[in-house]
Amino acid sequence: MSSNPPKLLDGNALAALWKQKIKVACAAFDQKPCLAAVLVGSDGASQSYVQFKMKDCQEVGFQSKLIQLPENTSQASLLQTIEDLNKDASVHGYIVQLPLPKHIDEQTIVAAIDPTKDVDGFHPLHAGRLMLGRPGFVPATPWGIVAMIDHYNIPTEGAEIAIIGRSHIVGRPLSVLLSSSPKNGTVTLLHSKSKNLKEHCLRADILIAALGKPGFVTADMVKQGAVVIDVGTTRVQDHSIARGWRLKGDVDFEQVAPKTKAISPVPGGVGPMTRIGLLHNTLEAYKTFNP
Repeated sequence: MSSNPPKLLDGNALAALWKQKIKVACAAFDQKPCLAAVLVGSDGASQSYVQFKMKDCQEVGFQSKLIQLPENTSQASLLQTIEDLNKDASVHGYIVQLPLPKHIDEQTIVAAIDPTKDVDGFHPLHAGRLMLGRPGFVPATPWGIVAMIDHYNIPTEGAEIAIIGRSHIVGRPLSVLLSSSPKNGTVTLLHSKSKNLKEHCLRADILIAALGKPGFVTADMVKQGAVVIDVGTTRVQDHSIARGWRLKGDVDFEQVAPKTKAISPVPGGVGPMTRIGLLHNTLEAYKTFNP
């Protein structure tokens, strides 16, 4: 076990610093940036997350707009909503909250979003720009993780970095960011078909878990003195509290933390920085409308 307590990678504190910076920038504008969110259906986690985003907008001085559509909304109807937002000059950036109902094809929806307003950074254009190292909107969670790494001065050059999870929202873009200049990490992208996953993890100076399986990363998978970043946010039942559930990360925090040099908690780690990533992208989108 580590002789020193691990450093807590406090996403709440870092998000507060970023909100203040964005608020100061926003105060100088005559017209305020506007972020819109499209929410299809009544998924509890999605509803909570969108409400947090709207609250963030209010705190930094952005305008916001929430468009709520029923679960049975057709793909054609949603595409019309997207076309309307693409044409709406008062909306500088918008998101379509994922996941969508199963009868709607997510990739078709994402591709229909005007890339200049795609502040989630999911459009194929942004994926290509990221791969080529060209300017574009970086997906909010990878952006937030890199901002956290920078703030806490976590060295990445030449470091062994293992990322568990290969989604196009987190794992894949994050692997590009951390392996490219100026981060220059040696990145291993792991997934459910990876052989000897534990051995890969044990080599990692930085271990990032983004697979959505509560408590998946255990102490015997973590090298002594590693930095561990937990992206997981799964609702698990907990009848000891009034709401009946709590958020649990992909890392067994209590067992893993004593072995680490630094670790992010859940909640209060990557989650708040993901929301800052969205605000940051919205601010950049606004600047393209108002150079």
